[in-house]
Amino acid sequence: MDDGTQTPGGSNPFTQVPVEITISVGKARPQVRELLRLKRDAILPLDRKVDDPVELYVGDKLIARGELTELDDDQPGKLGVRLTEVIDLQNGL
Repeated sequence: MDDGTQTPGGSNPFTQVPVEITISVGKARPQVRELLRLKRDAILPLDRKVDDPVELYVGDKLIARGELTELDDDQPGKLGVRLTEVIDLQNGL
C-alpha cells in the first residue's frame, strides 16, 4: 500500500516546503519585576554556558542537537550550528 510518503530526496512535493528551525541556546527565569527593570545593554543570564550544546526545534519538536560555531565568511560574527546529534524523524515530526 502506498501511503504517499517518499524517502528524502524523492519526488514528494512536500520535501520542497521550507520550515523554520528554532535554535535554543538556553532559558532564563527572571521575575516580572526584574523584566520590567531591563534596559538596553542589560544582560539576562541563561541556564547554559557558551560551550554547552544547543537544541534545534521545528515547532515544539526537538529534531537535533549541535554546537554553535562562527562561520568563515565575509560577515564576521555570523553563527552556524554544527550538528552533533540528529533525532530519527522517520515517523514524521
